[in-house]
Amino acid sequence: MIILIPAYEPDLQLPALIRSIRQAEPWLPIVVVDDGSGPEYRDVFDAVRHLGCQVISYGRNRGKGFALKSGLGFIADNLPGHDVVCADSDGQHRTADILRVADSLREDRAGQGWSTMVLGSRKFTGDVPARSRFGNTATKMLFTLATGERIPDTQTGLRGYPAAMIPWLRAVRGDRYEYELNLLLEARNAGYAIRSVDIATVYLDHNSGSHFRPLADSVRIYAPLLKFLASSFTAFLVDTVLFVLLTLLADSLLLAVLGARAVSSAVNFMVNRRIVFDNGRDRPAGTTGIRYFSLAALLLAANFGLIWALEGAGLLALPAKILAEAILLGISFVVQQRFLFTAQARGKAASKSSRTGPREPSASTHIPG
Repeated sequence: MIILIPAYEPDLQLPALIRSIRQAEPWLPIVVVDDGSGPEYRDVFDAVRHLGCQVISYGRNRGKGFALKSGLGFIADNLPGHDVVCADSDGQHRTADILRVADSLREDRAGQGWSTMVLGSRKFTGDVPARSRFGNTATKMLFTLATGERIPDTQTGLRGYPAAMIPWLRAVRGDRYEYELNLLLEARNAGYAIRSVDIATVYLDHNSGSHFRPLADSVRIYAPLLKFLASSFTAFLVDTVLFVLLTLLADSLLLAVLGARAVSSAVNFMVNRRIVFDNGRDRPAGTTGIRYFSLAALLLAANFGLIWALEGAGLLALPAKILAEAILLGISFVVQQRFLFTAQARGKAASKSSRTGPREPSASTHIPG
């Protein structure tokens, strides 16, 4: 087991955390990544080195995702076969909770759980900063809307990964805060499970040590979800306008649904394949197209049935249409992400990581144990 801690401009909470871990587990290897903090933070990282940690450094700030992948690359190259627990450097994660996630990984390994990601999930009770409470709630809602899956804490930085998962972790896109959400979005696709364990909710001085930029980093985090929702909304607008026009012209529900869906599906397929899903263009257009329009046909049947049932219950055609589309939105995303535009094989991601994974410019100090 190895503890991996990315750090950008850390304060004395970082060496305090290291000392606490050392008191509980004296020989537990710890890798700290200095994400381009600069010379003014040299004393903090020197203190960490003196506590027996390996410190990886590079010249400029590259983002949390890059720092995590740099640390994972170092572990894969120098300490292969070790599970990894990632924790933040700002004191939000208690030693007891870090070790709880580590114990969960050990339990999974004993049960052949080589493919399960463990999340330390906060309850968000007590004195929680408003932006943190709102950010997690918004991300959780968007994640559930787009994937149909419920994860209690999508933004937690306390996570455990089995050793077998590291090649895939290094291949997932994202260099900043969006990286950790991308892991959750792509885990099921890659054949990995997600499990949560409860941890304490800790915010020191109202999270003043956080380097999260509310606007820029929120855009990065929400981009994978918002791209799909925007694509679906565009197709929905096309579909709805054509549906209304055809209803007025033909006075046939079946013709209106079929005609509108044929055009909007073609628009949605092209946007999703080229823009929304990163692996879309890697798949043959013909094969993916057949699968997509087969899905569209099934969703069309479900859409028609729902509209018919809702109209029978007394709703007008347009409100029935909107409600039916909302119900089917999450189903569409999950199926497209997992079966249509997924990477062709896990091995491809692993081999890609060896070519594109970030390299560590410098590292020093022997890891004990």
